[in-house]
Amino acid sequence: MPVITTIEDLRLLAKKRVPRMFYDYADSGSWTESTYRANEEDFAKIKFRQRVAVNMENRSTRTKMIGQDAAMPVAIAPTGLTGMQHADGEILAAQAAKKFGIPFTLSTMSICSIEDVARGTDNHPFWFQLYVMRDRAFIERLIDRAKAANCSALVLTLDLQILGQRHKDIINGLSAPPKPTISNIINLMTKPRWCLGMLGTPRRNFGNIFGHVQGVENMGSLSEWTAKQFDPALSWNDVEWIRKRWGGKLILKGIQDVEDARIAADTGADALIVSNHGGRQLDGAPSSISALPAIVDAVGSRMEVHMDGGIRSGQHVLKAWALGARGTYIGRSMLYGLGAMGGEGVSKALEIIHKELDLTMAFCGHTDIQKVDKGILLPGTY
Repeated sequence: MPVITTIEDLRLLAKKRVPRMFYDYADSGSWTESTYRANEEDFAKIKFRQRVAVNMENRSTRTKMIGQDAAMPVAIAPTGLTGMQHADGEILAAQAAKKFGIPFTLSTMSICSIEDVARGTDNHPFWFQLYVMRDRAFIERLIDRAKAANCSALVLTLDLQILGQRHKDIINGLSAPPKPTISNIINLMTKPRWCLGMLGTPRRNFGNIFGHVQGVENMGSLSEWTAKQFDPALSWNDVEWIRKRWGGKLILKGIQDVEDARIAADTGADALIVSNHGGRQLDGAPSSISALPAIVDAVGSRMEVHMDGGIRSGQHVLKAWALGARGTYIGRSMLYGLGAMGGEGVSKALEIIHKELDLTMAFCGHTDIQKVDKGILLPGTY
């Protein structure tokens, strides 16, 4: 086993252990992938002010995200097909988040169902991410299932009414489980750990959908149903309907524009997430970290502003916090850990990010993240 010191180490190990179509699904963007790359690259342009001769004892990264205690301002982002990176992936990731003390968000398009994750975490509260489908009765049932599973927040994704074109998924013929083509069989023969894990679990389909939607009886019909069901007519009126139906903490995901942020604040939601869907939707959109400051200025006094996109280190978390984000989300960083080492790898990813966050904060002259602001950043670099 190689020594793991960075998220990049986990990525390289995951690439060796996860079947190509699922690794590519996680580690890719739409079209030219320019926004996917910018999400991470734009963090590097922001520079810290190092301070010295400051007492660095008794440091704390603890905070709250929408009122929920968190060991650091990080939550696990909702990621589809997580259970295809590693058998029972959503359950393992939720368990790691619970152990570390941060929120976990389950995707609508997960392999393990809402109920699977609730059982796997002894009904520990987690967050549920909702995609809006044309079948409103199905959405109502999903919301009710999330309530029954003790989910403590609903994360409503607004930027996937239609699907961005992701070339690698088309080339690989992405499906869950993989279709028994010659190229897939050859690739799977090189991933024995993954295959053994999948043989040991019954969870290989979209658990929140399979068995819960009339007419979805096999993977072919499920793929057809999903393609038809994402609702391009989604509007702010639907957000209001969902807010009332849910009745609990609500986070709106996928905001990139100041005007949209102001509308989001008017809905009464508890938080928004500045996000471009990891560069997987509109290629050519700005990076999340570059869009963050203006949105914080516009609505940060009215609701919590969170962000995701490109976070591969604790330094990225600290830069986002300094620019006003009161929470961040890791998707790919978590998936790399999961694909590399299962639940242990997710825990390792969280430990890496926390250590980098803690040490960088100290180098910048702070011991309490609640007192960190943009003063830790060099003017002109953000």
